[in-house]
Amino acid sequence: MGSRTSPISRSITIRRAVARDAKRLTRLVRGSGAYAGKYASAVAGYRVGPDYIEAHRTFVAVGTDEYGGRVIGFYSLVLVPPELDLLFVADDAQGRGIGRLLVAHMQSEARAAGLDRVKVVSHLPAEDFYHRVGAVRTGTALANPPAVPWDRPEFEFRIPSE
Repeated sequence: MGSRTSPISRSITIRRAVARDAKRLTRLVRGSGAYAGKYASAVAGYRVGPDYIEAHRTFVAVGTDEYGGRVIGFYSLVLVPPELDLLFVADDAQGRGIGRLLVAHMQSEARAAGLDRVKVVSHLPAEDFYHRVGAVRTGTALANPPAVPWDRPEFEFRIPSE
């Protein structure tokens, strides 16, 4: 991100997730349009609990303008091994740069933690997004039925030191 503040970044606050965010994050995962139809089984029983939030670097994007202060996206960075475990943006907030903002924040957090690479196993419909935000395709995560019965692209963010 450049030195100028974009309009979207002025209307979004990113903060560390807290236990009381757990139900909202679970709703974002389960309600994601990207997991509709044949993909629904992957998130049907998924839960982002307070214990998960406590164990990982989980951050939320809060919309301060038209979203009325609600959580509209989040990500979770696992440090060992380095992985972007979750990244979701509410369906009604997609296409506005929020995912890109969350990725930039994740990269900053990874850099601060001394990481030089962060892996992500992508959901198939998100593959183009990861390409657009600078992730490099590194392989394929094989299906793991019954939870995930399809192969998924693996990516890596390379985190340059400042």
